[in-house]
Amino acid sequence: MAAVSPGLDKGRFKLKVWRFLEAHRDHISLQKLRRAEQLTRQDIKELERVFVAQSVGDAVRLAELNQGGGLGIFLRSLIGLDREAAKAAFSGFEGLGAMTASQTEFINLVIDHLTEQGALDPARFYESPFTDIDAQGIAGVFAPAQIKQIVQVVERLKGAAAA
Repeated sequence: MAAVSPGLDKGRFKLKVWRFLEAHRDHISLQKLRRAEQLTRQDIKELERVFVAQSVGDAVRLAELNQGGGLGIFLRSLIGLDREAAKAAFSGFEGLGAMTASQTEFINLVIDHLTEQGALDPARFYESPFTDIDAQGIAGVFAPAQIKQIVQVVERLKGAAAA
């Protein structure tokens, strides 16, 4: 019997995960992930239980995912974040005063990324497409206190996907 190549195995795994997400889209924990609500340890345990019971992954795969941040963060990276939840996370920030056009564009870009990818590493704020707004990235658009707030929002959203 020929060994399955790691690339093929990963492709097969992703297909199983997508089928799992489609079949369980109404699962309360997946809904919480999409809406940026804090997952509990019980939510994660239930997702892991269903994940294994549906033969999507096993203990080894779960251990690999846990090394990369956990099942919640992995699943959020696939399903993304609800646009309204992403906007709501920044609503307090926007309410601190009038933003410039560049600041609004930057926040909208962050929201777009969160909607598509589910999380965002703040280091990306110094890379394209964020540097397309200003060559210095976030530092060219916001004051240090505002940068700190934006990073806190992004980290809080990521943290909500982990228990």
